[in-house]
Order: sequence, then structure tokens, then C-alpha cells
Amino acid sequence: MPSITVEDVVKTMEIETDAIEDVKALKIMSDNGTNLMKDKEEVQIDIKCPASKRKKKSQINNTDKSEPPKKKNKNLKAEETKKKRNKAAIVKMNGQSLLDTPSGSDDSTSEGEKDPELLAAQKKGAFSNFRISDYTIKKLQGHGVSYLFDIQVQTFDSVYDGHDVLAQARTGTGKTFSFAIPLMAKLQSVKAVRPKGRAPKVLVLTPTRELAIQVGKDFKLLANKECVNCFYGGNPYTPQINAIKNGIDILVGTPGRIEDHIDNNGLDLSKLEHVVLDEVDRMLDMGFSEPVEHILAHSYKRGNGTPNPQTLLFSATCPPWVYNVAKKYMKPDCKRVDLIGSKTQRTATTVEHRAIECYYSHRASLIGDLIKIYSGSGGRVIIFCETKKEASSLALDPAINQSSESLHGDIPQKQREYTLKGFRAGAFSVLVATDVAARGLDIPEVDLVIQCCIPKDVDSYIHRSGRTGRAGRTGMCICLYQKREEHKLEDVENVAGIKFKRVGPPSITDLINSARENSLRLLDLVPVTATVHFKDAAQKLIEEKGAVDALAAALAHISGAASLGKRSLLNFEEGYTTLKLACSQEMPNIRYAWTTIKEALGQDADSYIKRMSCLKGKMGVCFDVPCNQVGEIQERWKDGRRWKLVVPSQLPELEDKGGNRGDRREHSHGGGRQHLGGGFRRFGGRGRGGQKRSFGQAFHR
Repeated sequence: MPSITVEDVVKTMEIETDAIEDVKALKIMSDNGTNLMKDKEEVQIDIKCPASKRKKKSQINNTDKSEPPKKKNKNLKAEETKKKRNKAAIVKMNGQSLLDTPSGSDDSTSEGEKDPELLAAQKKGAFSNFRISDYTIKKLQGHGVSYLFDIQVQTFDSVYDGHDVLAQARTGTGKTFSFAIPLMAKLQSVKAVRPKGRAPKVLVLTPTRELAIQVGKDFKLLANKECVNCFYGGNPYTPQINAIKNGIDILVGTPGRIEDHIDNNGLDLSKLEHVVLDEVDRMLDMGFSEPVEHILAHSYKRGNGTPNPQTLLFSATCPPWVYNVAKKYMKPDCKRVDLIGSKTQRTATTVEHRAIECYYSHRASLIGDLIKIYSGSGGRVIIFCETKKEASSLALDPAINQSSESLHGDIPQKQREYTLKGFRAGAFSVLVATDVAARGLDIPEVDLVIQCCIPKDVDSYIHRSGRTGRAGRTGMCICLYQKREEHKLEDVENVAGIKFKRVGPPSITDLINSARENSLRLLDLVPVTATVHFKDAAQKLIEEKGAVDALAAALAHISGAASLGKRSLLNFEEGYTTLKLACSQEMPNIRYAWTTIKEALGQDADSYIKRMSCLKGKMGVCFDVPCNQVGEIQERWKDGRRWKLVVPSQLPELEDKGGNRGDRREHSHGGGRQHLGGGFRRFGGRGRGGQKRSFGQAFHR
């Protein structure tokens, strides 16, 4: 018989008490016959539960005292697990997620009263407000969609009525359904004859194969008798040619393969009634503009009084040039829907943006630690690289210390599909990708996005960061940069309307705390059958070291914390310790600190002090010194009324935008840092003296 602990008994009693309380509440509601309470209960069930689970929950709520609330117990256990991982309970609705209320709440207030904005959105997006068939509604509800979201509400009538539409909305707000639902509703409202070999009525072009596959699946979800096909490179031609011969209603694909079928395999686009360019700014950009124009030439300006097909353009980023280029495809009375408009922030509002300065050579180690701190061993992470070679190399780097796979254009298409499928299913937790995964992909529960460097254009940053914080969830995007790229970081802030929180690499304390939490969580996953084989060894360890010391050593080992070495808080370099020199008053400039340090430690201090940086408000400095010199420095330094030297466990808050940063040696070059406000050499690393900084100077050697 397995032993039962006091904690197990207490948990069981708490679960049973909660279940009895629920049953009593239901009994009171039944006796009073209060319709208002019943309505509130139905609202809570509708908001909290996916459509597929409402029937089961309703059955649980209708049980009497004699029936054990097994489902309730199961749900409580699931919620306990989520609490350990610090995850909010979420409900998948319409490709978006809503924060659930905490478990065990005794508040009788309905969800609608707690969140009036949510109730208003549900009322505005109710299916009854739109021309959607019962069949489509059932399909949507079966997929967890209970109402239309803002971008879908604002575009539905225009798309359904045949108007040209150019729509812009933030990432993760449900743009695919914005055109898929009304187009499918329009097709299903007409009894159409579907002869063999018929030409498609709807064409959807996407910039990447992965996005084409996803959009195709969304259309297939809504289809009844309509034939939906997806054409993209890397797949055999024969099945696609057979699909053309059999007839297509809705065609989704990438420009290259669609163009190939037009030229060589008789794909007829002359009967198109609706054309969609998803991620329109990318589709009309230089790389795609020529094949896109070639494709659309077969369906636009057809003559004989035949109107051009309806044109629908969607993206999260629509620069002014997009409107100018799109004019030749759209009617003068086209509808423009912009949910970003003059708002400053163009990224998803649910994403927190952080920036960490990092040497290129330390990047892999830093990324491995960031995953441990911000995602743990169970979360999903996407890492974006600029090149295919970088993505492949980083995915195999042992410093990542997580199951990882790469995704880029040189990988065979079948493998790319298997990789994405495995990532969605949780077969591995880290996806290292190029921009093929940056646009449109809806991968649930991505906790963290890491950008290995600042992208070449701000739109790429917006789309990459949009892979997390989707559908109402919160997420974090961390951008790594080198010191010479500070001006690029400022450009991203200005154009995207965000503010990076500049932080240092994770400290040893952060890593140990994170490792401890992960170790405790992993212990819960160890099966009882496995522990039997280690009981003798555990008993021996307890006798030799004591229970607490033995368990602490085991946790430190399995978490990897036993092998952590000392490293800089400023740039993650091993073998260095960061010191903080606090000043009781605001310093006039960074030279003020240098003068004090050299008076106390000697004129050779600048030979081993690196990366000196001003603290927030110029209330001191922090800098790196070799670990083996920390003791000597502490012995020689004497705190006074104005200065105090400490070894911080966390990186102190630094002065914004790198003002007055640099080690002592840089003050002799060009004079750019000898004066307050000298700041960054923004253009090509040139100071006022016109000299270009060397690689060693830029990175402080």
C-alpha cells in the first residue's frame, strides 16, 4: 500500500469541501428558482468553457449531493499544475484567449460584470449580427469560436457585400478569419454547380509556404462542399495538377508555384471573383511584386465589361507605399479598415519588449539562460536568426540545453511541415527559425520570442515579436544587440512605438532561482515506479549528509546549478564580476567616477576595469573586473560618505540610451566621451573628431 501523507489528506479534504459548497449553492439556486442566478451561471459557463466542454460541465453542475464530483476534482488538479507554472488559465475563443478567473473564487459576480468590455465585445460580435449560415456557426463553435473579434466585425459586411478592402490590424487579432468567414459565407449562400475542371473563384496569395498551409486549413475548417486546395513549392506537382483537372473553388498558395501552374499546367484564373493578398506589404514588395503582377494579370482588366475581382488586402504593417501600389488593383470606393491608425504602438499590446547588450560570441550561452529564466523547461520559444546558417548552427548548439529544431528555406518542405507540426504538438520546445516563421503563423502558447540581432527593417521586428502574446495571452520579446547597434534599437523604438526595457544578462541568482523552481516542477513528473529503484541510495545519502543537505545537493545537480560559474552582469562574459560604485549625489560626468577610482586603486585601474556604465540618474557607476581581482579591490577600497562599493546580485538600472558609457581608455579618443552628453557615436561609430572606431574599441576588447 502506498503511504498517505498529511498533505494528501488535506488536499483531499479541500477538494471535497469545495465540491460540497458548489452542490449547496446549486441546491439553493434550484430551491429559490431565481432566473437571474441561472442566467449568470450560463454566462459564466459560456465565457469560461470551450464549446466542446460546455455539455460536460453542464452535466457536472446538475449532479446532486450523492454523486461524487469527479470532473471538479480533475479540473482542480489541472489548475494546481498551471499555478505551479505561473500560467493563467485561458479559454480559446475565436483564435483568441481570455484570462480565466482564479480557481476557488467565491465571488458570485458574473464574468460579464467583472469585464464589461468583454461582454460588449461578445454582444457586438455575436453570430446573429452577421450573415453566417448555421452550418458555419456550428463549425466555428466546434473550433472554439464563440463570437467575431473587432477586425472581423469591422470587415465582415464590406467583404460579404463585394467591396474592395484594405485592412490593417495588430498581429494575433484574427485577420485570417476576417476574410475567410465572409468569403465562405458568400460562397455557401449561392447554390453553385461544380463541374469537373472548374476554375477557382477565390485566390489567396501568401508570402511563405507555412502561412499558405495555415490559411488553407482555416478555409477547409469552414468548407462544406467547396473544394479547397493549397499549392506551394516543395510538394509534388502531380497531386496539384490532378486538383486542377478535378476543379477548384478556393485556391491558396505561394506566388512561385501558382505562377508555375499558370505557365505550364493550364491553371485558369480568368473566372476569379475574389483575390486576397495576405501580408500585403510583403506581397507587393520587390521580392514578390513581379510574380504577383504576372498572376493578377490573368484576372484583372479582362475587358468585355467584365469587372475585376474583389480585392482584399490584409497585414499588420501597411506602410504608405502599400496604399499607393495597391491603387491599381482596387476600386476607387474601396474600404479601408485601420485598427492601428494614429496610435503610437504598432506591435501587439500584450507583448513586453526587452533588450540585452551581448557579444556575438556569448550569444548561444545567453540564449540558453534566457530560456531557463523566462520560459522554463516546459514553455515554447521561437528564436529568430538572420541567416539559414545561423539558424542551423544555433539549433545544434549545446548551450541551448533544450530540445530544439531549425526551420528555414533550405530544409525540405516535408521536413518543414513535420517540424512545425512537432512544435505545435510540444514534441520539442525551441524553434530556431529565419523569417519564414515570422509572418502569420499562429502557434499557441509561445511564451518567449528571442531575436538574435536587430532586424534590417522595423516591420520584421513587429512581425517576429507578434509570434508571442497572441490571442489575448501575454508574451515577451527579447532583442539581443551589440553596442554599436544602439542607434538601430532607437530606430525600432521610434518607428514601432515601443520602449525597450534595457536589462542585463540573467545573474547567477536568477539562474539558481529558476533552476530551483524547474527542479521542483520536474520532481512532480517522476513516476512512482522509477523512484523505487533509488530509495536505498536516497536512504544512504540521508544517513551520510542529512535529509535537507542530500535533497538540496540532488536538486542542484539535476537543475545544472552546480556547474554555474561567475560571469558579468553587463555582457555575460565568464570570468568577470560586476561591481557597483554608488554615489550619494548626481555625478557631473563619468570622469568624476574615474578620478575617484584611480585615486583609491591606482593609476593602472583602467587596465583591468571594463565596461564602465553610469547608473540611473548618474548616481554612480558599475563596471566589470576579473573575478580573481575582486578580493584585492575590496581590500584596497575604503567606503566614504560619498562613495560605496558593493557586489550586486542583480544588474542595477542604467542610464538610458547608453549616455556616458565606456571604459577609461575611450576618453582619449576623439574627445567624444569626455563631455557630458557625448553619448553614442551613432553613424558608423564616428566621433566628433571624425575617426572611425576600431573593432576592439567598439567592444572594449
